[in-house]
Amino acid sequence: MEEILELLRQNARLSTKDIASMTKKSETEVQTIIKKLEEDGIILKYAAIVNPEKDKVAKDKVTAEIQIQVQPQREHGFDAIADRIYRFPQVKSLYLMSGGYDLKVLIEGNNLKEVALFVSEKLSTLEGVRSTKTNFVLKTYKENDIVYVEDERDRREGVQA
Repeated sequence: MEEILELLRQNARLSTKDIASMTKKSETEVQTIIKKLEEDGIILKYAAIVNPEKDKVAKDKVTAEIQIQVQPQREHGFDAIADRIYRFPQVKSLYLMSGGYDLKVLIEGNNLKEVALFVSEKLSTLEGVRSTKTNFVLKTYKENDIVYVEDERDRREGVQA
């Protein structure tokens, strides 16, 4: 199962026939394993990874990382406030963190003002939120093991005569 999962992590477009030949399993076995991975919630979604610098719609979006300090709720801890936060459509990722802040949120908006309004009117007004700190993403170099920048520089060293 792990071998099939790793192949799909690397390339979700592999056919069951290709996976079968790579794992020395029958195509039926591979289909059964993939179906079980999906039913068990291990595989949640298949998606294309798009370079945001080359996608006009994504390139025009503003991404921000927001660090949030919260007051955990009795008997619910951080889960109750996290549940309220991840339901906002602007929220792309939400993490419980160790260190100087409790939650890290990645959000996306159409412009800086939209992101600022989201933070001031939605996030910071939630009960239990003590403080927020917003950082804007200026450029993505690498994300989820994918390098987005193309190295076009000439790295040859000069020769002196």
